[in-house]
Amino acid sequence: MACSGNIMDLVAGNSVVIFTKSSCCMSHTVESLIRSFGANPTVYELDQFPNGRQIERALLQLPGCQQSTPAVFIGQQFIGGNKEVNSLHLRNELVPLLIRAKAIWIWNGGRN
Repeated sequence: MACSGNIMDLVAGNSVVIFTKSSCCMSHTVESLIRSFGANPTVYELDQFPNGRQIERALLQLPGCQQSTPAVFIGQQFIGGNKEVNSLHLRNELVPLLIRAKAIWIWNGGRN
């Protein structure tokens, strides 16, 4: 995937990265969903981050990125935004993806 070096530097070494804006409710929803499985994503709020506008422009250049936030990377791969993450969740593909990325180790389906 061709991607801005700056973005890949921020994504590198993190199992889950979410680019957000503090005013974006969809970003909060995606972050909450991912955290609900036990993952601890690295979150960059673009409106409070140095070079946030530059990063936002680079995100919009990614194939399939129709809006800059939320922009979710799992296992250093660009997944997409709210629609794509929720689609993965509804198809029961989000948890296995989080496990493969080592964002979570095991999932018991919410049962204790």
